[in-house]
Amino acid sequence: MARATLSKVSWDGYVLRSVQNTTPTFLPTFIYGTAWKKDQTADLVHQALGAGFRAIDTAAQPKHYREDLVGEGIRRALGHGTVRREDLYIQTKFTSVQGQNLDDMPYDRKAPVTDQVHASIKSSLFNLRPSATPESADDTYIDTLVLHSPLPTMAQTLEAWQTLETYVPHRIRNLGISNTSLPILEKLTSVAKIKPAVVQNRFYGATQYEVPLRAFCRQEGIIFQSFWTLTANPELVQPGHGAVHRFAEGAGISPPAALYGLVMGLGGTTVLNGTTKRDRMEEDLAALKRVEEFARQNPDQWRDILAEFREEIFED
Repeated sequence: MARATLSKVSWDGYVLRSVQNTTPTFLPTFIYGTAWKKDQTADLVHQALGAGFRAIDTAAQPKHYREDLVGEGIRRALGHGTVRREDLYIQTKFTSVQGQNLDDMPYDRKAPVTDQVHASIKSSLFNLRPSATPESADDTYIDTLVLHSPLPTMAQTLEAWQTLETYVPHRIRNLGISNTSLPILEKLTSVAKIKPAVVQNRFYGATQYEVPLRAFCRQEGIIFQSFWTLTANPELVQPGHGAVHRFAEGAGISPPAALYGLVMGLGGTTVLNGTTKRDRMEEDLAALKRVEEFARQNPDQWRDILAEFREEIFED
């Protein structure tokens, strides 16, 4: 399959580049984020799938995620017939020692990096198994395994990445990296056997909204996953301010939904949504349909609003 073309916006999602001639993976534009959900994780994942989310993001990092309860929520939805596994995109992460609680992690912190990665993946495959029986872990696959952040040295980062590559494409379909700088992403892309399919980074002013990094992603056919989209950008959704409110009024949606839509409108971009309210889940998914409809029915107005938004985030 040829490199993905990311110059056009897709409101449904993007097909990740195929790996070793396997069936390409579909990544929906909205991803349900499960960080900091604690004991509510299983119920919230089940609610999100019932509301219509078809992509779930988690991590093998007990410090901020309950990957085991993510698996429970998914199994509950599968058991109720709400979804089929083949219709889901499930993404988890390997988190290095630097991002873990030292007394609660899925591997021995004194083990070599390679062994840490193997142990973490084993725990993720068990946590995300399709049924309650332990044996079903043998049938588990993960759509994308993300390196949660670069390791302290490039050599360690490459060691972790090369270990992840040994699971592709049978147990892990795609690889990605999070919390990365552009130089590290460029280096990884240039030397890796399995190229990054996704990059998950914060979208906010402190990193100049990742304009250069996102341009590199578009060039390389990498999907950018935006997180902290609402939390870190209160100035973009201030009442009566800028492109977000202009778009919200025109499309008849909430300012947060308008911000999500504009970020997606940048092209090659998906968004993590971590709301804990069922009605908000449904509203955000419904708003995405209205965003698509507005852009199609009002192309000139949509182009002007998006151009204004690009100026506000320094993407000239």
